[in-house]
Amino acid sequence: MSRPQDRTGRATVPAPRSSAPRPEPVPERIASPGRIVAYLLLTVLGAVVGLAGCLVQPMWFPGGLALALGGAFALFYGGRTLTRTKLGATLPAVGWFVMLLAANSPRPEGDFLITGSFGTYVFLLGGLALAVICATMPSAEALRAVRESAQQRQQT
Repeated sequence: MSRPQDRTGRATVPAPRSSAPRPEPVPERIASPGRIVAYLLLTVLGAVVGLAGCLVQPMWFPGGLALALGGAFALFYGGRTLTRTKLGATLPAVGWFVMLLAANSPRPEGDFLITGSFGTYVFLLGGLALAVICATMPSAEALRAVRESAQQRQQT
């Protein structure tokens, strides 16, 4: 039995045929409308938490700083958990950081909302570190897959 050949003389195997209709391509949606609203709310909430942190951390220095960083971490981690995406932690951090930049810009009177003190730098750098940690941490599904593969390796 001879097989069909291509131009180079190699035998070709025809693809299997199916009578089923070809599936229509599914249009890819970036995000649902509810998730987009959640992203917008998290960004605005990040700006609010940033402003509150600017006001609280210098008032009660050690405790206010811990409270401001704890609130920022709760928002970043909560956004990550709520949306189950890295963008859920990134957008509140962007809102938080934009508010800190606005608070650090000089006003026409020459005043600043944020002063250049030790606590302010810890608040700024610590909040950025917390945002990066929350945005880059692995998802629960990824951790579960790693755990299951480790258990399977132990059993064999």
